[in-house]
Amino acid sequence: MTILYIAIGGAIGAVLRYLMMNLIGNNLGNNFPYATMLVNISGSFAMGLLVGWLAWKLPVNAADLRLFLAVGVLGGYTTFSSFSLDAINLIERGEIFSASIYIILSVALSLIGLIGGLYLIRAIS
Repeated sequence: MTILYIAIGGAIGAVLRYLMMNLIGNNLGNNFPYATMLVNISGSFAMGLLVGWLAWKLPVNAADLRLFLAVGVLGGYTTFSSFSLDAINLIERGEIFSASIYIILSVALSLIGLIGGLYLIRAIS
């Protein structure tokens, strides 16, 4: 049953990712991988909120819910495999400066997003 929860969560996350990628791409364009960067940042922020909330509110024996949300939904929503592909594409096109900015901002702001989510949930708990 656990695998089913993860699979359903992954499907939900993947659809959310698709919708966000289209929304962002349509609004900011596709010359720079804004969509992947913003999905990774928002996913990291959501993971921070989730981890903080799970530690604060969820009973220890609720492993299926943890897996559904963290591995399934958020795992389907954000992945650094797209990040890696976009970075390499920029490098292969000779856009080294853009690739560097993309890599630095994606990593730094994702970490800041996770910290922000943790601090926010801790502040209201």
